[in-house]
Amino acid sequence: MARKFRFIFVGVVALSLLLAACQPAEPIVVTQEVVVTQEVQVVTTQQVNVPVSFAMESARLQAVKDRGQLRCGVNSGVPGFGFLDANGQFVGFDADFCRALAAAIFNDPAAVEFRPLTAAERFTTLQTNEIDVLIRNTTWTFGRDVELGTDFGPTTFYDGQGMMVTKASGFTSLDDMGGATICVLAGTTTEQNLADAFAARGLTYETLVFDKSQDTAGAYDQGRCDGLTSDKSQLTGLKTGLTNPGDHAILPEIMSKEPLGPVWAQGDQQWGDLVRWVVYGLIIAEEQGITQANVEEIAAGATGETGRLLGSEGEFGSLLGLDADFMVNVIKAVGNYGEIYDRHLGPEGTNIVRTGSYNDLWTRGGLIYAPPWR
Repeated sequence: MARKFRFIFVGVVALSLLLAACQPAEPIVVTQEVVVTQEVQVVTTQQVNVPVSFAMESARLQAVKDRGQLRCGVNSGVPGFGFLDANGQFVGFDADFCRALAAAIFNDPAAVEFRPLTAAERFTTLQTNEIDVLIRNTTWTFGRDVELGTDFGPTTFYDGQGMMVTKASGFTSLDDMGGATICVLAGTTTEQNLADAFAARGLTYETLVFDKSQDTAGAYDQGRCDGLTSDKSQLTGLKTGLTNPGDHAILPEIMSKEPLGPVWAQGDQQWGDLVRWVVYGLIIAEEQGITQANVEEIAAGATGETGRLLGSEGEFGSLLGLDADFMVNVIKAVGNYGEIYDRHLGPEGTNIVRTGSYNDLWTRGGLIYAPPWR
């Protein structure tokens, strides 16, 4: 039995090998990448500078020209910035920027209608197109710029909120004023700044709120509140109208940043450019020593940036829809930035010291700065 088993086993193995040898071999697959080439025509390009013609298309400017005057929103109760004088004339730093725009458009600084506005109504009046521009010691803030449909121009005055008190009160710092009653103007950034400043010091206070600056100052002068808060420049102006100005002092603390300047409604970029560059032109004029007295003489032989500013070179006026020499007209009417400042805020006005302050020219360490006129 053992032999037979071996035979059968060997036979089976042999048969298996034979069958395996008869199976077809496994095919070998070779992959080959085929690259298809295509002839492409190469075109050589060359940069060509094509002159672009730009035409001023400002609906606001055309409306102002058709009306024959600029409508400018201003303050009527802050000496130095916007004030109605004894002759019924609007005077002040802000009012002169309104006149500068009128001179640029009409060559007539009197071609402006001043609209006295309260702080609470100024933005509504701008949004409803009752005025063309707002130049009313208005602070540039995120919310006003983004939410109210307005655009802000160059800062014409850098300010900060302060506090005025009577010398007899004994207050020498905000830290002394816990529990005080403060007179404040409605519709301004002043209320929030006041809340922030006192909260940071852990102090309580009460407020008396008024719609007009002169009412706020009047209540303070009558002793109805312990302190009057506003921008320091306004406090300086309001102080001049108190019964006994020498009895009052402005505390040293600055509660906020208050960059002030012109404002207009969004939607007319060219109108914004006009307002912006009239302001810048007044700053450049001061930088270059161009004044109300010498502007015509300088314009007669001006070259370079001075020539571009005063209209003897380039087409800068036409780009704004204005005469070539519009800045000559502006400077003849109101002077340069420094002359406007001195007349209303300097020694001739409320006497806010400019030297060494943010409101000095950048060449003298301040922040008053204009882009180049080119």
